[in-house]
Amino acid sequence: MQRYFLTKVTKTDDELELPKDIAHHLTTVLRAEAGTKFEIVLADKQVYLAHVTRIEGLLTFAIIDQQLDVNVELPVKVVIAAGLPKGDKAELITQKATELGATKIAFFDSKRSVAKWAPAKQSRKIERLQKIASGAAEQSHRQVIPEVVYYNNINELLASETAEVKIVAWEESAKNGEQSQLVQSLNELKYGDTLLTIFGSEGGLATDEIALMQQHQVVPAGLGPRILRTETAPLYMLSAISYHFELEN
Repeated sequence: MQRYFLTKVTKTDDELELPKDIAHHLTTVLRAEAGTKFEIVLADKQVYLAHVTRIEGLLTFAIIDQQLDVNVELPVKVVIAAGLPKGDKAELITQKATELGATKIAFFDSKRSVAKWAPAKQSRKIERLQKIASGAAEQSHRQVIPEVVYYNNINELLASETAEVKIVAWEESAKNGEQSQLVQSLNELKYGDTLLTIFGSEGGLATDEIALMQQHQVVPAGLGPRILRTETAPLYMLSAISYHFELEN
């Protein structure tokens, strides 16, 4: 069943008008008629069953069921912080990280980032990535749309993001055969905690950036014996987190 986000709407028994983009998708793509059912996520981040009440003129809907008993969110909040990647990899990371359960997706300009976002274009890029996150959240039936943000450097990232546990995926840890830090860090997390995970761009992270992170209690961790691409590592991390918290038991 199709799901939409109406994050500024609170629970009501009244008929409401649907936003133009949702109304267009329902009528043009899904060929909705009066009575067509769909799911909506409201401001309380809960899922409700609704149906179309009127097609003619302004498309309206009404909630026909109380809060549905569903919860698909990870038990911990995961922030994916990625050094600016080349090409359209930021779009791929945003889409797939949303599908895999990330709470927030941050991109930052690291010392070895080849890609650069001109100040005049940053807001437009974030707006596009936020739209991608919204679509991916609908497709994967999330209850939360991840926030997408940008930081000019690692200092801004570390000053802005607080978390109970912080990890940086570092290829030197993998090369040196480190295997246990990721599991140890996940074991430290409790329900509702935030996990900050940091990844380098194609060129990796500079040693002084790693040293600065360690001063902010960010722990280097390997992601297995193989060296992963910049767009693969965040997805590996989210998959490992899902297995640890949702499937292992």
